[in-house]
Amino acid sequence: MESIIQSSIEKAVALLKNGEVVAIPTETVYGLAALIDQPKAIDYIFELKGRPRSNPLIVHVANLQQAEKLCDSFPTPLKKLAQQFWPGSLTLVLPKAQQVSNQITASKNTVGIRIPNHPILLQVLKETGPIAAPSANPFERISPTTAKHVADYFPEGLKMVLDGGACQAGIESTIVGFENGEVILYRLGAVSLEEIEKVVGKVALFNAQKSTVVTPGMSKKHYAPKTKTVVTKNINDFVNQHATSKIGLIMFQQSSKLIVAKEVILSPSGNLNEAAQHIYQTLHKFDQLELDYIVIEPLPNKELGRSINDRLSRAVHG
Repeated sequence: MESIIQSSIEKAVALLKNGEVVAIPTETVYGLAALIDQPKAIDYIFELKGRPRSNPLIVHVANLQQAEKLCDSFPTPLKKLAQQFWPGSLTLVLPKAQQVSNQITASKNTVGIRIPNHPILLQVLKETGPIAAPSANPFERISPTTAKHVADYFPEGLKMVLDGGACQAGIESTIVGFENGEVILYRLGAVSLEEIEKVVGKVALFNAQKSTVVTPGMSKKHYAPKTKTVVTKNINDFVNQHATSKIGLIMFQQSSKLIVAKEVILSPSGNLNEAAQHIYQTLHKFDQLELDYIVIEPLPNKELGRSINDRLSRAVHG
């Protein structure tokens, strides 16, 4: 049987234009894509993922002109961020234009938009126009960073996964909006808070205690492996207390020197970007090993370390 993982951009474009859902590569994670004017295909994304309809989708565009057509206004601070980080791993939440369906925005009056920094996807977008694309994983599971991850999640139900190699950023985009005259950070991601504040000054952090899901990736449980996952600084204590358990250990920079079933060091050089690139891939690998526990050392709580720690806190929630 022919693999659904294929490299033909022309085929992906034809399928999208024909109202199909196609898995596409981005620099952050792989996504499930549909053209924004194909309501049946967009509905199928929600169905395939098991995603609540109250959770909005991000729209991906090829250029600033496409973005401007999808929003009613573009606040100056957000325009500055677009000029600095697009194409890139930053999603901007903007007042939506009338043409953007409530199906995409979960009936909110805003829409999340970004220009991805992936040459294959940009080529697709130039030929298709804007697409809606959440991450290509079942709801609350680990986001996929390779075409194989997507094919493993959805062995049936997809006609094509467009192969664009391993994702370079490795975690989702940062999501930023503008409310009451100030820039709001809704979701930590592949562009760090520090980088954003260099451009627009102090940024307010969205109150995550509120129950409303304003943007994707805000639910308390998310990005979760099937294997029981623990994040702790007390690695030695945990391993000693679970001496008979099969443990997979994820360390940031240095080996634990402990005897465990499997240990991975995310970045021997201590590079947080490299750690971000490897975290989901490592979780996917560990989930295949029939471990009793995945135990993770928290990262330094700065720059992309803060974004990775946010993902890990959601992976262990509940």
